[in-house]
Amino acid sequence: MNCPNFQIGSGFDVHRLVRGRKLVLGGVEIPFEKGLQGHSDADVLVHSICDAILGAIGKGDIGEHFPDTNLEFKNISSLVLLEKCGKMVLDEGFSICNIDCTIIAQAPKINNYKQEMKNNIAKTINIDHKLINIKGTTTEHLGYIGKGEGIACQSVTIITTMNKSG
Repeated sequence: MNCPNFQIGSGFDVHRLVRGRKLVLGGVEIPFEKGLQGHSDADVLVHSICDAILGAIGKGDIGEHFPDTNLEFKNISSLVLLEKCGKMVLDEGFSICNIDCTIIAQAPKINNYKQEMKNNIAKTINIDHKLINIKGTTTEHLGYIGKGEGIACQSVTIITTMNKSG
């Protein structure tokens, strides 16, 4: 009997907003007076997806695979890291069923960029963009995100393979 095997992973990332950096979310450069501080391009959306994928396949987290102490990853596009995570999914014999993300930011508004973000992510890990959902929300001016000091993202993914035993 064939039984579907589903595994779920969740991811979360947050970075401080600073002057003098580009704001990149989902591989899209968004016009804004601040950008996210980090070792790579600090793309919180892609980082949270990487963590969700790694969690679903039981392979730790983004910091284990792409540490900020490694100069190879200095200022790297996070889409490169996502591509490596997508390959790990395939190497483990799984495929991605869906990815659902919530970007938490007081500003900027992301609605005009969501489709391009989805397209970038889908192309990077070779899945249909319809399997990706991106939402935006604020913290209603509460906390460090509400004060415009940072942006966070949380993501969930489901992966599957057919388990022939069972």
